[in-house]
Order: sequence, then structure tokens, then C-alpha cells
Amino acid sequence: MTEESFQNGRRVAIIHYWLVGMRGGEKVIEALCRMFPEADIFTHVADPSNLSDTLNRHRIIQTRIGRLPMAKRMYQRYLPLMPRALEEIDLTGYDLVISSESGPAKGVIAPPDAPHLCYCHSPMRYLWDQYHVYRNGAGRLTQLMMPPLAHSLRQWDVTSAARVDGFAANSNFVAARINKYWRREADVVAPPVAVEDFAPATPSDLGDFYLWAGELAPYKRPDLAVEAFRKLDLPLVVIGGPDKAVEQLKSQAGPKTRFLGKAPFPVLKEHMARCKALIFPGEEDFGIVPVEVMASGRPVIAYGRGGILDTVIDGETGLFFKDQSLEALIDAVERFEASGLAKAGPEACVARAQDFSEAKFRAGIAASLARIGA
Repeated sequence: MTEESFQNGRRVAIIHYWLVGMRGGEKVIEALCRMFPEADIFTHVADPSNLSDTLNRHRIIQTRIGRLPMAKRMYQRYLPLMPRALEEIDLTGYDLVISSESGPAKGVIAPPDAPHLCYCHSPMRYLWDQYHVYRNGAGRLTQLMMPPLAHSLRQWDVTSAARVDGFAANSNFVAARINKYWRREADVVAPPVAVEDFAPATPSDLGDFYLWAGELAPYKRPDLAVEAFRKLDLPLVVIGGPDKAVEQLKSQAGPKTRFLGKAPFPVLKEHMARCKALIFPGEEDFGIVPVEVMASGRPVIAYGRGGILDTVIDGETGLFFKDQSLEALIDAVERFEASGLAKAGPEACVARAQDFSEAKFRAGIAASLARIGA
């Protein structure tokens, strides 16, 4: 079947965990909405003021979670109530169900004749591989409540996975976790990246700085980049927030590190195109920023674990370091400085980025749907 044939006369339900902002998961929903322009969206909580016009053009139906006190701000506190809320969604009359899973979304009960494809950004990490990290970082009350609640949620999570007709994972890294925790195979369909929004700089406009960009979350290891470049005494530009994290990192930074905070897109785009390389020391399920930097013609120096193994080609569009340590990152930057990658043209990086366009995503979803007979 062609992609176009899925839309003709079919009622499509798209299930997403929550819609309170526009991040990677919501960009996937946007792409699905362009594939299925008449689809209805079901979610636990929606904040239309923080959503794109593409999403707001669709009918968005909240579960009962959205009617609970302060749901738009405290939605994650209602996690134990979400499985039942999903099962209460009435999907009678829908011909196709596509769920977007990272929080609880796949647990809907689809009509008997409606194929259900789950696009999985990750099994819920706070239940599985990152459970102890989340619990150890939580407050005392949450630490006491998590063991019994997580136990019940894991049972429901595995049970609900059996209701899904087919899985598509955003990377091989996530596909392996789906197999580990749910014992299900998954197609690998990379998320859509707006590669057309980026372009290389001219050689005369290239800068002498390295770039770190993204949310300054601890697991992304901005601290590792800041400390490494203090020791290397090389220029580093850090783009991202929140402001509190910026202030904490400034106290660790050397004199050649600049913090731009939450810079507007034109500033981010310019720095992606002009940097010597992106520094990517975290472990992510996929990682959109490295693809955006490659679309800008620049290479990536990355911790070689996670979704980055699907995107960056070691020795061609970037360099990997094997240990998430200060010494390994410093060594990788020094190897990069001595390599031909530091002076290579943008062609290889730009070509690689094209493999992660929205057109590739739509083709992958179409293939996954065909596989389950949709």
C-alpha cells in the first residue's frame, strides 16, 4: 500500500502521552498529522497555548487526567492513574490506531479490526533501565511510594505491550530495550528531523569554537563538556537552559567558555553551521541535535553509546569516545584536532543528515503499517 491510501476514508486515532510543549515527541506527532490530516488526537493532558498550529488544527481529546487539579503543570504526578484512563478511551469506529510511547500511551484498547502501531521513543525509563536513578534522585515520600507503584505499572506496561500489533522504535538502541522489557521485535524508524531548515556556512564564515547545545539536563553531561574545555583551554559555546543550570555551570567553566542561554533559533542555527564540531557527551535514545549539526555541515564528537550510533558515522561525520569520562572526551577532541575531519568540507555530513528527513520517517511508518496489514 502507498502512504496516500491510508488516509482515504479511514478514521485514524493518534495517542500521545501528553501535549504540554513542542519537543521531539511532539514533532513526531506533527509528522503523523501531516500523514493523516483528518486524524483525532487523544492525550492525557493538553495545553493548546504551547502547541503548534499543526497540532491545534486537529481535534484533541483529553483523558480524565486532564480534568484533575493543576493537570497541565503536575501531570506526571498522576502517572499511576494513567493506565486506567487510557483503557477508558472509546475508540469505537476508528480504523487505525497509532500510539506514541514514552509515557503511558500504548495501553488503549483498539477495536478488534483496527490495527495498532506503537511508535516508541522509549519504554518508560523511570520504570525500567533508569528506575534506580529516578528513585535515588527523588524526595523521601516519592522514594517510599515508588516501589509498589512501579511494580504495578511494570505489570500493566508488559500486559499492554501485548495488545499492540506492531512496534516501530526510533533507534536500534530503543528497539533493544523493547525486546528486553516487552519481548517484542520492533522496526527501526528514525524520527523526522527538519534537515531542510539548516545549511552549511561558507568556509570563510567558519569559527574556531566548539558547540554544546540542548537542554542542560544532568544526563546530557554538559558538565563534562565544560570541564573538558576548561582543561583544554579551547573555545566552547554553550546554548541551552534553564538559567539555574547555566549559573551552576558558569562556576566550573574556563575563560574561553561562553553561555548564550536559550538562544533564538537563528542564533542556534548560525552556531551550528559555524562551529568546529558539536560536543555530545550524553547518552540519548536518538538525539536530534547531532543530525541538525550534520545538516549544517559540521561533524560531531560524541560518547559512542545510544542512538548516536545510528546517526553519526565514526571517522566520517564525527568521532566517538568509548568512556563517558573527562579523559576520554579530552582525548577525542585532541584526536579530532589532529584529524582531517577538522578541515573537511560539509558534503559527507549534509548527505548523512538527509537520511533522517521527514520523508524518510513517513516512508518508514508506511512500511511498518503495511507490515501489520494496515
